[in-house]
Amino acid sequence: MEADWRSELEAWLSPFAAALRNKTRRRMCPAYIAGLIGPGDRKSVQPMAARDDEVSYDRLHHFVGSGIWDEAPLEAALLAEADRQVGGDNAWLIIDDTALPKKGNASVGVAPQYASALGKNANCQTLVSVTLASREVPVMVGLRLFLPESWTSDAARLDRAGVPEELRPYRTKHEIALAEIDRVRAAGVRFGCVLADAGYGLSATFRQGLSGRGLAWAVGIPFKQKVYPADVSMVFPVATRGRPRKNAIPDITSISAQAMLETLPWRKVSWRRGTKGKLSARFAAVRVRVADGPPQRIHDMGAQHLPGEEVWLVGEHRSTGERKYDLSNLPTDTPIKQLAGAIKARWVCEQAHQQLKEELGLDHFEGRSWKGLHRHALMSMIALAFLQSLRLKQGKGGKKNLRPSTETEPASNQTSHH
Repeated sequence: MEADWRSELEAWLSPFAAALRNKTRRRMCPAYIAGLIGPGDRKSVQPMAARDDEVSYDRLHHFVGSGIWDEAPLEAALLAEADRQVGGDNAWLIIDDTALPKKGNASVGVAPQYASALGKNANCQTLVSVTLASREVPVMVGLRLFLPESWTSDAARLDRAGVPEELRPYRTKHEIALAEIDRVRAAGVRFGCVLADAGYGLSATFRQGLSGRGLAWAVGIPFKQKVYPADVSMVFPVATRGRPRKNAIPDITSISAQAMLETLPWRKVSWRRGTKGKLSARFAAVRVRVADGPPQRIHDMGAQHLPGEEVWLVGEHRSTGERKYDLSNLPTDTPIKQLAGAIKARWVCEQAHQQLKEELGLDHFEGRSWKGLHRHALMSMIALAFLQSLRLKQGKGGKKNLRPSTETEPASNQTSHH
């Protein structure tokens, strides 16, 4: 059985091998990916080499850690494969991040920072992730390390970790995500809508960056995000004394997203079928103008953000009692079921993070360098894309899945929780 999936992997990897050109690297790449997919608890270089009679530790370590080769052709091959598998007008491009807990402070980018997977601050590396998904099948196409300011302000640390010169200035996760979206689009990958949680959606520059690129989006926001009614007007108040006002101001003050939805009717909406029946929660939606325009002094309230883009404000009441809020620039005639479906489609990237860590050793890399970490992450994503190709083939009634993978929906998603 093992020989079956290994031979299938070799054939499937031919576009990736062609991108590598060099004969030795063409051998190391399949060996590394087979090591990530194969049995064994640890997926770092030493145990993977120990389990493979045909490759030495030194060669495998050199390939991922220090060999001089360009990752861009492999990344391009991954994007092309992801587009072939799940790309299209109905595909989602999901932005998120994932934390890799680490001891010590020598591994590139490691620092005490918020780890969303753990729900608390921890000593970890944070990778901004980009996932192309459709039909609940996620294919991860981008993992880029976020460098905290404790790193970008320390040239000696950046030198030791081999961080490329052009990536040393501090960049927020939102900036990294927009650069990744540009890379995906430049490769011609097809998708219909960008999704992100409130960690990204709270950033006005991120939302405006998506709109400025002409992209459809649906993103989480904090409950306190300020919004205006869609019919807000800009007026010139009459000055009772002093000079007349030069700038128009809104004729109504902005309020929180939570307050805007409080008085609206909420109704039960089912967005798709899960393994235990329909997934549903209570939703409300209304058109609003986001308070993310330029700041302007309004009466005695000081500087307030003026109305920005008109979008959907969507609220969700989960059965757990939790409430979530989202904004989306989908068209004005979009039904609430479709809005709910877009918002709830984000969960598949969590499934991809889980599989990359639990099965494919994303968080097992023991090297400390920028290059090594990103190459290991790239190999993990290629391994996941291979498993998804087997899964899709099985779904079409092709050859039986040669290696079972954790493709079922996580239990926490079986209810309206997600």
